[in-house]
Amino acid sequence: MTYRVVLWGTGNVGRNALIGITARPDLELAGVWVSNPAKVGKDAGELAGIGPLGVTAVNDADAVLGLRPDCVVYTSMADVRLGEALEDLQRILRAGVNVVSSSPVFLQFPDEAMGSPIRQAALDGGVSIWVNGVDPGFANDWLPLTVTSISERITEVRCLEILNYATYDQGTVLFDIMGFGRPIDDVPMLLQPGVLSLAWGSVVRQLAAGLDVELDGLEEWHTRLPAPDTFDVKAGRIEKGTAAALRFELRGMRDGRPVVVLEHVTRLRDDLAPDWPRPVGQGCYRVEVRGEPNYTVDLQLLGTDGDHNTAGLKATAMRLVNAVPTVVQAAPGLLTALDLPLISGRGLVV
Repeated sequence: MTYRVVLWGTGNVGRNALIGITARPDLELAGVWVSNPAKVGKDAGELAGIGPLGVTAVNDADAVLGLRPDCVVYTSMADVRLGEALEDLQRILRAGVNVVSSSPVFLQFPDEAMGSPIRQAALDGGVSIWVNGVDPGFANDWLPLTVTSISERITEVRCLEILNYATYDQGTVLFDIMGFGRPIDDVPMLLQPGVLSLAWGSVVRQLAAGLDVELDGLEEWHTRLPAPDTFDVKAGRIEKGTAAALRFELRGMRDGRPVVVLEHVTRLRDDLAPDWPRPVGQGCYRVEVRGEPNYTVDLQLLGTDGDHNTAGLKATAMRLVNAVPTVVQAAPGLLTALDLPLISGRGLVV
């Protein structure tokens, strides 16, 4: 069976999703929605850096929904436009179109109140929505839960992202949200009280649910280090003394100790913070399961262009694209990783 798909957004993740859609024999690209007026009227293949696809990008939501696709792959950024993104998703769902989405990330495993409007929109439209990716997503849902299946006893599950973001070309995320290149005493959006819990609380709660653990609460922790000198990254300049390395944890607590932990270790240069966890290869996602036995699993990232950040964007995109058939066939509602069967790269072997 072939599923007709609309791509909603052609940024860093969207471009890779578009390439992924064309790679699957069971998916047909029906339309592309873009927010940038400069992209309107261009062939989708041009926007993705591949050959012409015969599908023209538009900025008309009614037009792409009028194509009656089976699913929308929604990759528009929600970090700085949360209300608009939620309105987009409800509109798509009420139009009777399934959704796989990389944002807003809290919908990966929301509490009842936060997920209710989206869940109701999906039920009203008789369709499903799944919000996922690689982080939040595979690296901290199915990967760690699979590792726990070979445990006798578990005292802590820790999921880490250990990456150098120097080649990540997204200034809004690096500078405005994460605070890199800003004075070290400025508190960026990501580190405002409660924001880590909003962004990654779904990760910790879903892992706890998958392990049948009732948490007492969440604790946030972070530290940052300044740049020892001025240097450039792909998204811009990092002046000496401004933030250049960030480490944070979101800890799911039970009986006064952490039992489920989400940790990020982010550098803009490999020589920074030498005493912090180091990646295997250029960059990795790491799962540590402590108990009996102790396990450490490293998922190394590397694109064919030699860049680990390319691999991370492709992983985020393909987690969604490869799930389209499963989500379309699922019962209506807001889905989580705990609701879905194994999603594989079926049909991708060349």
